[in-house]
Amino acid sequence: MSKLLKPEGYEPLLNVQQTERAIKKIKDFFLTSLSTELRLRRVTAPLFVLKGLGLNDNLNGVERPVTFPIKDMGDAEAEIVHSLAKWKRNTLAEYGIKPGFGIVTDMNAVRADEELDNLHSLYVDQWDWERVIRKEDRTLDFLKKIVRKIYNSILCTEYYMCEMYPQLQAFLPEEIHFVHSEELRKMYPGMTAKQREDAISKAYGAVFIIGIGAPLGDGKPHDGRSPDYDDWSTENEDGYQGLNGDLLVWYPVLNRSVELSSMGIRVDADALCRQLEMQGCEERKNLYFHRRLLDGSLPLSIGGGIGQSRLCTILLHKAHVGETQASIWPEEMRAECKAAKIALI
Repeated sequence: MSKLLKPEGYEPLLNVQQTERAIKKIKDFFLTSLSTELRLRRVTAPLFVLKGLGLNDNLNGVERPVTFPIKDMGDAEAEIVHSLAKWKRNTLAEYGIKPGFGIVTDMNAVRADEELDNLHSLYVDQWDWERVIRKEDRTLDFLKKIVRKIYNSILCTEYYMCEMYPQLQAFLPEEIHFVHSEELRKMYPGMTAKQREDAISKAYGAVFIIGIGAPLGDGKPHDGRSPDYDDWSTENEDGYQGLNGDLLVWYPVLNRSVELSSMGIRVDADALCRQLEMQGCEERKNLYFHRRLLDGSLPLSIGGGIGQSRLCTILLHKAHVGETQASIWPEEMRAECKAAKIALI
């Protein structure tokens, strides 16, 4: 059986033609709002990078990138990106972006090992952004400031879509709640990380969970995080580890939490060395990206990704991400969706 959630009595509020037009409205409006809030300029991004440079996102370290040989380069191998987490920081340096400004791009990725369900697809599309910061900005307060700006852009987009389509009713709260993953673990003992996310998201409507990647009091991280982009090990002003996190909202259509963004202040040289050692992959120091970071030729930065199809899914009150993007789904899931009035593109 597939892992499909089928909301009882589900009826799409927009038909397929309306949905296609609404997707364009969301993407245009949100990108303008986000770029204005964070002072970002749009750049062109790659679909693939050369293997062995350390530029691809390693995610949890077990996902296999899609690779292919390049005939005209002696069969050198290229990898389709998982995300642009490290590529963006390299680009900030190449473009000479000043502190307080940054870049944003449309990121398209293929994650062949993804477990497919209502929110997870083989095809990943997100707004990948990165902004240059100063050393004094590497604080929890600054992280929260940026999170609030992003959440404000989400709220503005929700309001705009409800004005365009009166059948849509706003459900997101005006404020976002912050909690550290260690605090969350203590609040809900005996729960899994996913259950804790659901509980806190349902309680507050929108939440930013700080500190994703470092081991918690029970010896386990809240979730996996690569050691070479987000800083999840530096002690923050609250006495916990981590200057990164995930932005989640409670989604009543599916009766569960939905992660819209993973982001954070990026590692400096000290944090990179510490996290590589913690995860037993110090050999990465010899890769192109890591050498540049360690020799000081990459700027300090904050950045993240915001799911495009996911944001469209919740703002259009859809039951499946396949209603807002074109991808491949198991035939069993397609049949279940059709029976449940879930119109996959």
